[in-house]
Amino acid sequence: MATGNRAVVSVIGRDQKGVVARVSTYLASCDINIEDIEQRVMEGIFIMTMQVDLGDLSCALDELALGLRRIGEELGMDVSLRLAHVPRDRKRVAILVTKEPHCLRQLLREHASGEIPADVVAVVGNHPDLEPLAREHGVPFSSQSSTDKAAHFDFLQARLGELRPDLVVLARYMQVLPARLISRFPSRIINIHPSLLPYHPGPHAYRQAWEEGVRVSGCTAHFVTEDLDAGPVILQDVFHIRVGEDSLDEVKERGQALEAHVLAKAVQLFVTDQLVVKDRKVMFRPGRSGTAVVA
Repeated sequence: MATGNRAVVSVIGRDQKGVVARVSTYLASCDINIEDIEQRVMEGIFIMTMQVDLGDLSCALDELALGLRRIGEELGMDVSLRLAHVPRDRKRVAILVTKEPHCLRQLLREHASGEIPADVVAVVGNHPDLEPLAREHGVPFSSQSSTDKAAHFDFLQARLGELRPDLVVLARYMQVLPARLISRFPSRIINIHPSLLPYHPGPHAYRQAWEEGVRVSGCTAHFVTEDLDAGPVILQDVFHIRVGEDSLDEVKERGQALEAHVLAKAVQLFVTDQLVVKDRKVMFRPGRSGTAVVA
């Protein structure tokens, strides 16, 4: 099949009977051959991806797209068509930081290697400490102190307005974003938290785990909502604590290495459109994996 004749049909929504039949019947009526189909149901959410051949399409392309959209409206689902030969626009990513370099370093390293296929448009902070790291990778850096919270968030809102990012990444940005910023980027702000949420929320997660003598801790990449550390979980991974042997600094060091990898993986999944957010849950498109692996 010629690349120009390929397309992908995506269906996402609450699971119900007859969805596959309805979409397949409509495609057949347009003389479209289904080459491959992958589907799954997770906690009541149905996700389906169809690879189709448009070589014998018997209607106009815009008519096909509108027909699929109408089916989606009737089913209460999202149904869309994407031509396989049309490259996706690279997503624009803005990274927010404070002082800790480990997550930013990993993100910039994977961006430079092509593992995060997006445009990192800026690093923005509330301290100037990480400017050399950003400049080393050719990424613009700006910062303003958060001593005056209102002024800092006014600065941040204006900067993000200029940057127009598709995704905002909190790479150990140690500030709680106000609702006015969160509402501008629904399901488009990713944070890394140093625990297996919902356990140990807040700023001292490693100390809590170490003091409580837990033997397994970890980190969580999640979308940011107005509920602190309670947004939809994207990825989680774990590391072991040798109780009575590891110091708090050793626990932090092990955890921070994991944070960097899990956050970078979550960003990669977002910019390559492998994530679906529905009903406050994150799911992966069929054929994708939600497992982060410790390097």
